[in-house]
Amino acid sequence: MQKKLFYLLSALALVVFSTQAQTSGRAKPLSQLQQQFVDLRFGMFIHFGIGTYTNADWPDPEAPGVIFNPTKLDCKQWAKAAKSANMSYGCLTTKHHNGFCLWDTKTTDYSVMNGPLKRDVVKEYVEAFRAEGLKVMLYYSILDIHHKLRPNAIKPKHIEMVKQQITELLTKYGPVEALIIDGWDAPWSRISYDDIPFEDVYKLVKKLQPNCLIMDLNGAKYPAEGLYYTDIKTYEMGAGQYVSKETNQMPALACLPLNSSWFWKTDFPMVPVRDVKNLVNETLMPLNNASCNFILNAAPNREGLFDDNTIEALKEIGRLWKNQGPVAKLKETGPPLIAHNLAKFGLANSSWSEDASIMDYGNDDNFRSAWQSNSMAKEFWYAVDLKSNQQFNAVVIFEAKPNIRKYKLEYHDGNGWKTIFEGENYKRLKMHRFKPLKGDKVKITIQTSDTPPSIGEFQVYNEPV
Repeated sequence: MQKKLFYLLSALALVVFSTQAQTSGRAKPLSQLQQQFVDLRFGMFIHFGIGTYTNADWPDPEAPGVIFNPTKLDCKQWAKAAKSANMSYGCLTTKHHNGFCLWDTKTTDYSVMNGPLKRDVVKEYVEAFRAEGLKVMLYYSILDIHHKLRPNAIKPKHIEMVKQQITELLTKYGPVEALIIDGWDAPWSRISYDDIPFEDVYKLVKKLQPNCLIMDLNGAKYPAEGLYYTDIKTYEMGAGQYVSKETNQMPALACLPLNSSWFWKTDFPMVPVRDVKNLVNETLMPLNNASCNFILNAAPNREGLFDDNTIEALKEIGRLWKNQGPVAKLKETGPPLIAHNLAKFGLANSSWSEDASIMDYGNDDNFRSAWQSNSMAKEFWYAVDLKSNQQFNAVVIFEAKPNIRKYKLEYHDGNGWKTIFEGENYKRLKMHRFKPLKGDKVKITIQTSDTPPSIGEFQVYNEPV
C-alpha cells in the first residue's frame, strides 16, 4: 500500500512539474523565438464573441452577455479547418474591445461562464488546436469599453484587471506561443503605453511565460526599422498597414480577414469570401518571402461553427499551398524598446528653427511631425531636458528620410557636457544603447548632413537590463 502511494505521489509530482515547466521554461534568445514564429508562416485568426451576435465588430459594450450562445460550439471543427489549410497555429480573441471574456475569469461577471453556454471557450480552443498538432496563440484587447478602460477614465483597478486577466490566460492553458495585444497606443484607442504601463505588462508576460512573444497590433505607428513595444512588427492590412515586401528586414506579422470584416455577419454564408488564389499568390507567398507571417481570420457563426464557404475556402488554400519550412535566416533585431520615453513632451531647445517647425515637434510622440532647422543657422543642434540626475541608457533619433550623416551625442551631468557618441551614422533610425548614465539634458549636434537637418523624434529611454 505504501509503495503504491509512493508511486502515485511521484506521478502526481511529475505532472505538476511538467505543467510548471510548460508554463515557465527556460527563456530562449529572442532571435530564436522570432525565427520560429516567422517559420510558422501561416495561421488562423478567430474573432468570436459578443460581436458575433450583434452584426458589428464593435458591439454595444452594454450588450448582455447572455446573447453569447453558440449552441453547436465545436472548436475541433475550427482546428480541422485550420489544418486543412496547412496552417501552423491559431489565435483566438479571448477578449475584444467590448470587454466580454471567453474564459473562466475571476475578474468579472461579464464572461462566457455567466451565460447560457457556461463553458470555457479558451480551454476548448487550445485543446482542439493542440490535438491537431497546431500551435496556440491568444489575442487580448487592452481597450475595454464595458469595464470603462478607455481614454481619460483609467484607474489603478484597470491596470490590476489587465494584469490579473493576462496572468489567468498565461497560467491556465499551457504554453502560449504569442500574446497578440490590441487597442493600445493607437489613434483610435488613445490609451498610451504610460496609461497602462507597457514595461510592467511586458515583464509580467515574460515572467509567466519567458518564451511567449508579445505583439502589439498597433505597432505600425513606429518606424519599420526598429522594434518599439513589440517582439514582432505587426501590420493590419485592412487598416492600410503594409509591410514592405522589398525592404523589410524585421520579423513581421500581417493580418487580414477571409470575409469582409472580422466578426461574423448575417450575410457571410451568402457573400463570397476573398479570392483564394489571390490570397495565396499575392499575399501569403510574397509575405513569407519578406520574413512576414500571415494570419488569416475565419469567423465562427452564431452556432459556434464555420460556414460552409469558409470551410471550402480553407480546404482550397490547403490544395494550393504547402508550408515549405523555415524562411531565410533573420537579421538580429536586438531587444525591443519597452520603457517610457523620458523625452516625450519634455522641454526641448534647438538652434534656429524653420517657421512653424519649432523644437516642440521633435519630441511630441508623432513620427509624422518634425523639428526643422533653419537653413541660415550657423550651427545645428537639438536638446531635451530631463529630470535632475535622471538615469537613462538609450537614445534614438528618427528622421523621415536619411539626411544626418555625422553628429555628436552628449549628455549634461549637472557639471558639464560629456560625449556619448561621435561619428557617422546615415541610417534613418539611429539607435544608441549604452551603459546607464545620469544627467539632466541630452543633446545632438549635427556636424554634416545632406540638407539642413530635421528630427522627427528625439527619444531617451531607461531600458531594463
